[in-house]
Amino acid sequence: MLTSEQRRSYADRGYVVIERIFSETELTRWSEHFEHIVLGDIPKSRGMVVMEDVMVARGKVQPQSRLHAINKLMNFEDDGELYNYVEHPDLLTVANELVGRELHSLVTNVFNKPPDIDGRHPLHQDLRYFRLRPANLITAAWTAISPATRERGCLAVVPGSHKGPLLTHEMPNWEDVNYAFYGVRGHKRYQYKHLELEPGDTVFFHPLLVHGSGRNTSQNFRRSISTHFASSECISPAPDWRDNDRVRAVAGS
Repeated sequence: MLTSEQRRSYADRGYVVIERIFSETELTRWSEHFEHIVLGDIPKSRGMVVMEDVMVARGKVQPQSRLHAINKLMNFEDDGELYNYVEHPDLLTVANELVGRELHSLVTNVFNKPPDIDGRHPLHQDLRYFRLRPANLITAAWTAISPATRERGCLAVVPGSHKGPLLTHEMPNWEDVNYAFYGVRGHKRYQYKHLELEPGDTVFFHPLLVHGSGRNTSQNFRRSISTHFASSECISPAPDWRDNDRVRAVAGS
């Protein structure tokens, strides 16, 4: 599925964008399912967390609705509808080409970045959150459900940063920072590139790639869905990472 140029992009820059993997129908279904969960129309699956933005939780912002209060939904491994994203054949084809066969999924999210809320995510590396290694057998998949523009706070990446080490992370010195939104120390020295994506576009990126996102200054949501894929060849300190109940062997991989 990947061209030689796309494979070179991933190797050299640490990421590759694949356009229109998903149909409008699929994106709408996942978006509406997310909304039903947030609004309480559908029960949360085991282990699922629906996280309010810190500005809402602290009472600094009075959201227009429940949907305007939510920053993200985490851990949808046991939700059959949302997990269809992870098992999508085209998504798996790319992941197989990047990190190999026999994949496991971990760290699944629906990001909701609402308007009128800070919502920034500082520049960071996803490997900061993982114990398994090696890094080159892990990849993230991040798909735009709604337009991901600079105005809406699209992803920003530091091309080539995946070739460096895992950097020191700390909580940024911001007034409002969401839980566990760590950032790399000295982030101001990095030159980053904005990745503006249309609905259905997917960026795959290396876990050492430095990336983050800015404020949503529009009056629309910036919604996306994501997972990480890890090869079964990855190892971790005891206990084995596959024993984590938030890790799933991906059918069809």
